[in-house]
Amino acid sequence: MDKDNVLELPRQSAVFDDPLTDLLREGARKLLQQAVEAELQSVLSSYSQELDEVLSH
Repeated sequence: MDKDNVLELPRQSAVFDDPLTDLLREGARKLLQQAVEAELQSVLSSYSQELDEVLSH
């Protein structure tokens, strides 16, 4: 293919360091942490139920 429409976007050189961005990042980190913890709890609960079934037979 000789032609394409891929454009190279300029890299963002500046790092945002303001109170609002910090607040948004912290909120995003907390949401991700809660999601990971909930998923882990779900997996452990499922595994525990399966283990209980195996041990009770």
